[in-house]
Amino acid sequence: MTERIVKPSTDSLQILVVEDHAALGHELEVLLTADGHQVTRASDGRAGLALALSDPPDVLVLDLSLPGIDGLKVCERLRAESDRHIPVLMLTARDALRDKLDGFAVGADDYLVKPFASEELLARCRALAHRRRAGAPHLLQIGSLVIDRRSGLITREGQVLTFRHTAGRILIMLAEAWPRAVTRSELIRRLWHADPPESDPLRSHMYLLRQVLDKPFATPMLETVHDVGFRLRADQ
Repeated sequence: MTERIVKPSTDSLQILVVEDHAALGHELEVLLTADGHQVTRASDGRAGLALALSDPPDVLVLDLSLPGIDGLKVCERLRAESDRHIPVLMLTARDALRDKLDGFAVGADDYLVKPFASEELLARCRALAHRRRAGAPHLLQIGSLVIDRRSGLITREGQVLTFRHTAGRILIMLAEAWPRAVTRSELIRRLWHADPPESDPLRSHMYLLRQVLDKPFATPMLETVHDVGFRLRADQ
């Protein structure tokens, strides 16, 4: 990896780095953190797959030569087992065309050969995250709940709902994940990154969300999943 001074990004991403070379893994973490991103690391394929499935990142930077299960198998299983598309950037010293084709065949979104320029890695991570967001529909509908992410308008049974900022962000995260439950740790990480409030940071915001989303209506949509987190359920 070649080093140059890079300007920190204003678009913070959650990035999972799966790299068994300790020194390179540390360099990647320093680089990505300096660019304003939140970084989680794993040093073997099984741990990386488990982290990607339990707390899906915005981008997965994945080495190919890993202990446990290799990067190709990690990507293949991720595509088969994940309930969402996680952008995968394969990072490897293997530069043969056959290796690249094998990576794309199991579902990789991009491929970067070592050694690489720091700015190129950062640019590719941002591009992968933006590509995923660009492909997402701007209208989310679950039962009578309709969220227009373009205008910010949220309605239920035709009634306009107005949320405080954090409660509204939680609702959008739950709607994007529906019908999957979102863990408390994922909500906390995405809302506050590495600096969450003390005590129970979600309690008051979930209360405010329920007051607006559920209280005026006959059927509750916000469901607490014991020992997991929260999810939405359709009301019709």
